[in-house]
Amino acid sequence: MLLLSTTGGAAAPQPWQVYFQPPATPVMEKLYDFHTFLLWIEGGIVCGVIALLVYTLVRFRASRNPVPSRRAHNTLMEVIWTLVPVLILMVIIVPSFKLLYQMDVTPKAELTLKAIGSQWYWTYEYPDYDIRFDSNMVPEEELKPGQPRLLEVDNRVVVPTHTTIRVLTTASDVIHSWAVPAFGVKKDSIPGRLNETWFRVEKEGVYYGQCSELCGVNHGFMPIVVEAVSKAQFQKWVAAHQPKPANVPKTPAS
Repeated sequence: MLLLSTTGGAAAPQPWQVYFQPPATPVMEKLYDFHTFLLWIEGGIVCGVIALLVYTLVRFRASRNPVPSRRAHNTLMEVIWTLVPVLILMVIIVPSFKLLYQMDVTPKAELTLKAIGSQWYWTYEYPDYDIRFDSNMVPEEELKPGQPRLLEVDNRVVVPTHTTIRVLTTASDVIHSWAVPAFGVKKDSIPGRLNETWFRVEKEGVYYGQCSELCGVNHGFMPIVVEAVSKAQFQKWVAAHQPKPANVPKTPAS
């Protein structure tokens, strides 16, 4: 059952893409910003090293220094090249630790989703609603117009927007990994162990991911599709997928 279009509002890998997908959760937004922050620092370091190399080549070339210096130590320079990396690491460590804490600690969840990896498909459970289904990749010959090859599934995960969702993940055979790049989520699914992560989608859309562990010969054919819809649409989806109550025969009155 598709609640949203297969072409509109989708976050999926694009041809020749070299950067992140647009962030869809607060965690991924901060990961995006932190990566940009690191790029500026790395760029500054590269420019500084290049400038020092150029200065060294010009200032200490053989034609200008026919008699080379025998100086082996410079206390000021040694202090500088020790302190500068320490200061850079101190600038990086504060936002990185805050981000790691936010990614690791799950806030109070409004919905729980369980993802079970198997060779080579996912099984999903909604413990709050007694819903369970398998999710398999759609073969290429069965794809509909607009559905991405190797990424579409027969049963999508459906979640409400603006809702804190706890993800419990495990595996039935080997190690898998539940990963959705637009959410900033990647958590290993390990047999006999229950790992936990979380996300909160801020905008409706269809978000694609894949198993990110080498789990066997069909590792590349274990896609993940999460469809984020409004809370009202989610309740309609739940009503359509919840098991129907069994007809219990009435007991004759005595």
